[in-house]
Amino acid sequence: MTEDATEAGLLEVLRAHAEKTEQDERPSPESLDALRALGALALRAPRAHGGAWADTVAVARQLTAIGRACPSSAWVAGTSATAKNLAAHSYPEATAAELFADPDTLFCGSGSPGGRGERVPGGIRVTGRWPNVSGCEDAVWAGVALIVDGAVRFAVVPVAELSVNRTWHMAGMRGTGSHTLVAENLMVPDERLAAAVPFGPSDRILYAMTVLGPVVGAAQGALDATTAMFGSDRKPFMTAYSRMGESPGARHWLAEAAYLVHRAENTMLAAASRADTGGLSDLDSPRLHLDLADAARDCRAAVELMLDLHGASGFRTTSRLQRLWRDVAVGSRHPHLNPYLATENLGAALVAQLPD
Repeated sequence: MTEDATEAGLLEVLRAHAEKTEQDERPSPESLDALRALGALALRAPRAHGGAWADTVAVARQLTAIGRACPSSAWVAGTSATAKNLAAHSYPEATAAELFADPDTLFCGSGSPGGRGERVPGGIRVTGRWPNVSGCEDAVWAGVALIVDGAVRFAVVPVAELSVNRTWHMAGMRGTGSHTLVAENLMVPDERLAAAVPFGPSDRILYAMTVLGPVVGAAQGALDATTAMFGSDRKPFMTAYSRMGESPGARHWLAEAAYLVHRAENTMLAAASRADTGGLSDLDSPRLHLDLADAARDCRAAVELMLDLHGASGFRTTSRLQRLWRDVAVGSRHPHLNPYLATENLGAALVAQLPD
């Protein structure tokens, strides 16, 4: 079996278990196995520890391909990539060797300082809550931000030492299991406490890719379902057409939806490529973030066209399209893809360039 055939088979496993993933509000065991086999959980594990340390373009491509099959599983893999990227930049070799002993281990995490640490001999005692932590029920390590001595710090802790409050009750991306992690007087040793790593412009683009890739993939999956409808016996109701493809209007909307999805992917990959070159200026970064927000909006607009083509039947609970629509609607509204904040940041950067 070729490498491409193996990858296709693993993606089919993810597609086949996407509904179960949503119902269980966490990736199915089969889906997690497929993610590991695809190398998706090692994307940002250091090469020195057997990981891929993939660049931004590779991360975007991989998460898009997975998102086409199961957006929630792609989202969980993206969260793991973000948490591993932070951990890799935060710790010396001795600690990294422990954290990355298995490069395919699932990480989760939160960059919001939801906890506080009190100094004690050998480390800190941590109490806090971190909401919206994707993949937390299946992760081994959690990277969390917290306040220690008035400053933001970063800690990686075993998820087994935390409690999970099942607070993720959402219309879309249900399978991400983005529940709340809780620490009660948890001891964190000094070697797993690090200074907060400042996000560079390229890092911020990478983190945006971990949420945009699954959204673009979900839009591609919706396009797959819509294109398949054109090859079936389905016809526009209350018309003389015998098939969808006979309608010039339907063909036009299919083309427009396909164009929007293609444009979203191209925009995403262009931004990823620019981030990989480095040297982003004070204007480059906000411009790229606005590009990514536009890509997310293209995905939403494309899926709306597809739903119009399907009509009310697209909203059946058994329809794959309605699940993907909900995933796109929720995932595309992540703060990394927020269009009004991206516009605001670009405006601030432009004004900052003006002469005194």
